[in-house]
Amino acid sequence: MAAPNLRVELDSLLLQLLRDLEELEVKRGALNARVEEGWLSLAKARYAMGAKSVGPLQYASRMEPQVCVCASETQNGFQTFRVVRADAQTPEEVGPRESALRRRKGPTKTPEPEPSGAPQDPLNWFGILVPHSLRQAQASFRDGLQLAADIASLQTRINWGRSQLRGIQEKLKQLEPGAA
Repeated sequence: MAAPNLRVELDSLLLQLLRDLEELEVKRGALNARVEEGWLSLAKARYAMGAKSVGPLQYASRMEPQVCVCASETQNGFQTFRVVRADAQTPEEVGPRESALRRRKGPTKTPEPEPSGAPQDPLNWFGILVPHSLRQAQASFRDGLQLAADIASLQTRINWGRSQLRGIQEKLKQLEPGAA
């Protein structure tokens, strides 16, 4: 009696695994397209602004991430990944930035650079009026990052499904008559 239930479970698991594999193929294609788009747009921006105007020499001396990738575990035991904006305030960060009153008069000191609340847009490193192709490149790579997190989550779900599939196949082999 346990064998028919296992076979139904095996069939449903196989169908889910095939759907996940198909979705993985679609997302990988989309990721490749977004990354290709991003590099092409970056090349167009370099052509428009000059090769030396878009490069590592324009990077800020102190960089802060705009996004973070967070991993969490689901009830089934596989990890999911999601992209979170770095400027999203957590409850601990909400509140006044200065704990003391500022002095209005008196000797002026050079102020220490305070860490900004929200990360600066990296496009500002390349000037105020950047070409549209540079903005397109940023958007393409940002979308690609989201797709990469989705692909990683999907891949862990596929790995989990494959391990479940192997377990059910082993149980079915043991229930077959004449199994040694």
